[in-house]
Amino acid sequence: MALNKKSEFEDRQQKLAELFKALGHPARVAILELLNNSQSCMCGDITEQLPLAQSTVSQHLKALKQAGLIKGEIDGVRTCYCIDESGLELIQGMMSDFLTNLQHPNLTSCC
Repeated sequence: MALNKKSEFEDRQQKLAELFKALGHPARVAILELLNNSQSCMCGDITEQLPLAQSTVSQHLKALKQAGLIKGEIDGVRTCYCIDESGLELIQGMMSDFLTNLQHPNLTSCC
């Protein structure tokens, strides 16, 4: 049986990987774009906008919510979703730091 070595990595690395994973499917990117272009929270309209079944959209929404990129509030029998601004700020800062740290000023082309 394989052991989970996730805990061997820094919290920053784990969170960044979680965010990458959340953004690693085109449906999730499309959902974020839909929510971003919406003037208010979306309730039930998301499924109509994507070529996916309701259950599949729900799974993608759950992944985005767990990653902290969207928020969902229950409104009667439906859930309304919107962008989580703090989640976007977090990913923007982490991505910026990550990409900046990957750029080494003294590195010459090695390949």
